[in-house]
Amino acid sequence: MSEARVVLEVLGASKHFGGLQALQGVNLTLRQGEVYGLIGPNGAGKTTFFNVITGLYKADEGEFSINAVRYEPSAVDLVAKAGIARTFQNLRLFKEMTVLENVMVAEHIKTHVGVWGALFQTQAFKKEEQAIKTRAQELLAYVGIEHLGHQRAKTLSYGDQRRLEIARALATAPKVLALDEPAAGMNATEKLALRALIQKIRLSGVSVLLIEHDVKLVMGLCDRVSVLDEGRLICEGLPQEVQSNPRVIEAYLGLGAASHG
Repeated sequence: MSEARVVLEVLGASKHFGGLQALQGVNLTLRQGEVYGLIGPNGAGKTTFFNVITGLYKADEGEFSINAVRYEPSAVDLVAKAGIARTFQNLRLFKEMTVLENVMVAEHIKTHVGVWGALFQTQAFKKEEQAIKTRAQELLAYVGIEHLGHQRAKTLSYGDQRRLEIARALATAPKVLALDEPAAGMNATEKLALRALIQKIRLSGVSVLLIEHDVKLVMGLCDRVSVLDEGRLICEGLPQEVQSNPRVIEAYLGLGAASHG
């Protein structure tokens, strides 16, 4: 993994809210096809970091690049076009739309036919719309829910809604997929399926940045892990190195950390 190309590089990311320093000079390097875990106690700054690199929050300081090209995480659509897609702790699906429509919405970020083409239903528009539908169906098959395409999103099980959210994120053809607690609320069977899906995604060449409280899942899945505490990066390394780090044990993992697999 050390020889793989750097896809995402973050240098000195900082963010404060009034007197609260939520992020303090956080660095992170993510390589192609890598699964990278970001862990820490509640309030450590993990989701703030995601929000900064994906344009939901404006960083106070920091440099950000994708494939060695600088980008400014100032707006969500610009970040998506730069190559980062994300999911959220709380599902943000269009619940009254069908499963297929949810994915097609995300596909439209890459369209070339403008408003007039859509308004007048030109041949170019119809061709592009069919291509979007086909790609959306392929993505649903990729995550294992193609048979649910015509159901409303709100009717899906929790685990399948998570899969749908991942399919929608993949629809933007990202270089980096940022998953914010994707296993939250899942049962053991659903977590196994999620782990297999993330492995599948990384084998396709997409890099995965993962926030997750399930330490066993993180340590068994990730190539490298970083630990945040009070907005600072306190440790980074291989899973086994992180698990045995005294500062990490004190701040987050607890005395039984060495037993986690």
